[in-house]
Amino acid sequence: MSGNDIGLWFQSIPVITRYWFAGSIIFPLAGRFGLLSYHNMILNYSLINRFQIWRPFTSVLYYPITPATGFHYLITLYFLYSYSNRLESGAFAGKTADYLFLLIFNWLALVVLCLMLDFPLLFDPMVMSVLYIWCQLNRDTVVQFWFGTQFKAMYLPWILLAFNLIISGGGFSELLGILVGHLYFFLMFKYPQDFGGQTYISTPSILYKFFPLQRGAMSGFGTAPANRRPAANNEDANRGRYHWGQGNQLGGT
Repeated sequence: MSGNDIGLWFQSIPVITRYWFAGSIIFPLAGRFGLLSYHNMILNYSLINRFQIWRPFTSVLYYPITPATGFHYLITLYFLYSYSNRLESGAFAGKTADYLFLLIFNWLALVVLCLMLDFPLLFDPMVMSVLYIWCQLNRDTVVQFWFGTQFKAMYLPWILLAFNLIISGGGFSELLGILVGHLYFFLMFKYPQDFGGQTYISTPSILYKFFPLQRGAMSGFGTAPANRRPAANNEDANRGRYHWGQGNQLGGT
């Protein structure tokens, strides 16, 4: 692939996903080659109190790359690219400000949780929170896991959690991501629509000044996702539904 092809591919990525993806490559590589210190990028409450206010930002982009963690990093980076791309170009198409608010909300929630739990890295749980939201909005989409196993997308976050728990004894960061992703999904979708409650979170108007709604897009989410609304008949359902096919082959983490 030529440099021009790589540039065209990079420019084709939706804008928010593009810069999140790029930052999640730049900071880990900078740490790997000694350009930035690991200790200067992780979340640390006592050092934030010393005006090192960049740490909540760098801790969501940085991941330590070692021979033991390199494969996990690449798989998580793929999940970031794949599911953030799908969300921003799918449910949030033309609504860049709304998608940016989703990421800001999840990031702030993770910062609070991780400071309370003394958990220094937000990269894994942040990616998992976005993957969880995509899976909730596409619950019945069939995805494939290793060895050809197939299941509905709603189960994917829990399978990834169990997979990491069994293989590496991890799973805590995935659980944090699931909790934060569910918090956003519940407040934005489930509580207002399924329980008739009021909307407690909404995109600040200042974000629309930087990222205006594109033609045909509506701010916020006045209706439930298409696959969560009952269809009048099969013909109408098929006419209005986006077909994801069999999903992507997933490598697991």
